[in-house]
Amino acid sequence: MRLTDLLEEMEYDCVQGEIDREISTLAYDSRKVEEGSVFICITGAVRDGHEFAGEVVENGASVLVVEKDVEVEDSVTVLKVENTRAALAKLSAAYFGHPAKELVTIGITGTKGKTTATYMVQSILEASGYKTGLIGTIETIIGEERTASVNTTPESYVVQESFRRMADEGCKCVVMEVSSQGLMLHRVDGFVFDYGIFTNLEPDHIGPNEHKDLADYIHCKSLLFRQCRYGIFNGDDSHLEEILEGHTCEVETYGFSDGVDMKASDVRLMDKGGSLGVAYHMSGVLDMDIEIDIPGKFSVYNSMTAIAICRYFGVNKETILSSLAKIKVKGRVELLRVSPKFSLMVDYAHNAMSLNSLLTTLREYNPKRLVCLFGCGGNRSRDRRFEMGEVSSKLADLTIVTSDNPRKEEPEDIIADIVAGVERADGRYITIVDRREAIRYAIEHAQEGDVIVLAGKGHEDYQEINGKKYHMDEREIVADVVADGNFIQ
Repeated sequence: MRLTDLLEEMEYDCVQGEIDREISTLAYDSRKVEEGSVFICITGAVRDGHEFAGEVVENGASVLVVEKDVEVEDSVTVLKVENTRAALAKLSAAYFGHPAKELVTIGITGTKGKTTATYMVQSILEASGYKTGLIGTIETIIGEERTASVNTTPESYVVQESFRRMADEGCKCVVMEVSSQGLMLHRVDGFVFDYGIFTNLEPDHIGPNEHKDLADYIHCKSLLFRQCRYGIFNGDDSHLEEILEGHTCEVETYGFSDGVDMKASDVRLMDKGGSLGVAYHMSGVLDMDIEIDIPGKFSVYNSMTAIAICRYFGVNKETILSSLAKIKVKGRVELLRVSPKFSLMVDYAHNAMSLNSLLTTLREYNPKRLVCLFGCGGNRSRDRRFEMGEVSSKLADLTIVTSDNPRKEEPEDIIADIVAGVERADGRYITIVDRREAIRYAIEHAQEGDVIVLAGKGHEDYQEINGKKYHMDEREIVADVVADGNFIQ
């Protein structure tokens, strides 16, 4: 491949060397440099790629893309750009042959709902005959292959590599979660989304290593709508006008408010004996009655997100309804059928905001008891422990405090912090350090009409203790307890 082929859509200054030369690979990890590689010097949170300029040249790199001055031998081509992360995205798109042009690209951003909405979209499109790839918090799906994710939105090179593989596998579409960090770090630069979706926005991801303040968080979310053709927005969100600022896309809205293009009404909560769900009527550009076996008003929003997208593909109502009726997302209000006498679910709620939202939603179903089982991660903010403990104490009838990922802390110390939060609200609680035993206790002591939440782990299938990950899947633990049969049935 010629370097000039990669640079067609780039703005750069050739500081030294020739641009008309053969290159082998792109690399932004110094350990992956080969003879003839183009190395992009990324300034990261921990290390600066510019520090490795000399080393990668010794290992064979023939081209460096930089945003700072470097000193290397004259035979090396050095290209200076304003932002090397943005350059990596454009170079990656070109390197993989601009695969986004061969796919219908769908990007979903928002504080909550991204994961569930992506799976809903994929389910509906697949059922309609559109082979659809997925990139998100839990995994990347390409055909039958599923790869666990490291980041919600991976580095731009990985995004483009995944797009290439999807196109080669015969995918027609890709739906992906687009995080604020992904937008801020240019991970989805280098192509234009066909559809961009905004689910909602609440203060989150604000801190030293994320966004400096709420305004920055909102701004980064809004960037998606300057690089998509059609924008679909939650018309009820209080930050909608800020998200729309600077948009270049066509606009469509959904929600409960008057004036939206797709309006939800007549919401009914469903309790089918061991299974909770929601039903509602949709009117506007589409008119239909919808049922979903995922509880809560947020399920209405998530399903409307999916429907709003899929209607552009001409999907019929029957396919939409049948796909939504059987959708299940691992670790996202994931109902596990244990007994018709009570409901049990697994959810990823791992901070006070998400736990408050989940428990508030479940209280609307008027359970005999709302039982919340959770722990908190070690080597993380202690404030989260106090806050989650207080939230559960206020909203749950019984809190079962247990272990999450203790990492390099003592589980008992973490539990003590959570209990301090629980006792702020004087709620009923017990502590069981071993999470497996805590889950067993919750099921074997369940009462008719209970709703039990196993919170915090969600899709994770491990427990991290002293730097090592041990296999632990809550679905398997529940199955083992059910097999013993020592619970109300």
